[in-house]
Amino acid sequence: RMAVAPPSYCFVAFPPCSKDGLVVFGKNSARPRDEVQEVVYFPAAEHDPGSKVECTYIEIEQVPKTHAVVLSRPSWLWGAEMGANEHGVCVANEAIVTREPASESEALLGMDLVRLGLERGATAKEALDVIVALLEEHGQGGNYYEDGSSCHTFQSAFLIVDRNEAWILETSGKYWAAEKITEGVKCICNQLSLTTKIDAEHPELRNYVRSQGWWNGDSDFNFSEVFSLGDDHLACCSGRESLEKQGEPSFCEVSAKAMIDVLRDKDSGVCVDSESFLTTASIVSVLPQDPSFPCVHYFTGTPDPSRSIFKPFIFVDDVKLVPKVQSPSFGNDDPAKKIPRFQEKPDRRHELYKAHEWARSLLENDQDKGQKLMRIMLELEKQGLEAMEDILTRTEVLDPAEVVDLFYDCVDTELKFFK
Repeated sequence: RMAVAPPSYCFVAFPPCSKDGLVVFGKNSARPRDEVQEVVYFPAAEHDPGSKVECTYIEIEQVPKTHAVVLSRPSWLWGAEMGANEHGVCVANEAIVTREPASESEALLGMDLVRLGLERGATAKEALDVIVALLEEHGQGGNYYEDGSSCHTFQSAFLIVDRNEAWILETSGKYWAAEKITEGVKCICNQLSLTTKIDAEHPELRNYVRSQGWWNGDSDFNFSEVFSLGDDHLACCSGRESLEKQGEPSFCEVSAKAMIDVLRDKDSGVCVDSESFLTTASIVSVLPQDPSFPCVHYFTGTPDPSRSIFKPFIFVDDVKLVPKVQSPSFGNDDPAKKIPRFQEKPDRRHELYKAHEWARSLLENDQDKGQKLMRIMLELEKQGLEAMEDILTRTEVLDPAEVVDLFYDCVDTELKFFK
């Protein structure tokens, strides 16, 4: 049986399809239903020469300096499903299946590469270069899920975005191709999407696929056709239509709110809630093309965006940490770190996740109370969106003290309402 890649969706919209000269990025992370995602911040750091970094499964060379990052990640692993760095770079990954079986041997996970790209790349192109260099050196492989009974492996695709451009990077083993995007609306999901417009690629890519007999060298080189199993790649993202509706030329209006609405859409399949998978966390980022304005990153930190609220985060020095959206740490006793791995599953729920479970049962069991609670929560979210819009449109420079507690306060307020 072929492993089915979880149906996550990533989006980017550029002006003029987006509002006010903003680049808008979003992702719904579809993962196993009971998996907990946490939101974590790591400050910029300097590292001693020769030091190593312990990723999910393997250790690799550390670089002299890493950027500050904020990540939404399955709390058992080192990497991330999605996140941003202090330079306005956002990265999200997709698990994909190609005609090349993904490796079960432990190497870098696609999610490790998300974090490594953010920690080491100050632009989207730099993050891309980091990811493909690490892929070449260490390869990708290992279990995508916290599951001791079987190994779920996938290849990786990435959406890498900064204030000026985006790159779609699709990989199979260490081979890859990438397309640069600077306009319009783009959606990637758990299918290959690159065709003949390729702006960068692995130097040996075409020789390799010819040697495999997958391409004869005469026809146009179409990445998805060459690497897909059958006609997989033809299934276009249902998400794109819902976002493109928001970006009709008549009212080019993709905003943070419009992106949030798309991520909440269950009818289109963008918000996944199925037997095996759930949207366990979501992100929306707003990147002003004018570098004098800050980027704003909204995280849910909880499952099902249609029942969660998006809370803003802005990078400033000494940003206040938010332990209430961080899962407990089990150190070296973590079953994810011991070999054989995942022999048991510890309780990884953080405080916000637990409060949210309570709210969800209220929504399911007491419609009136549940709806009332949801209205209050959405009002809270709206206030946050409006406050951020004010920051992004005012003329005076942002005072860091104003937003140092921003994400902390939003999480705190949300918890108070649940109490």
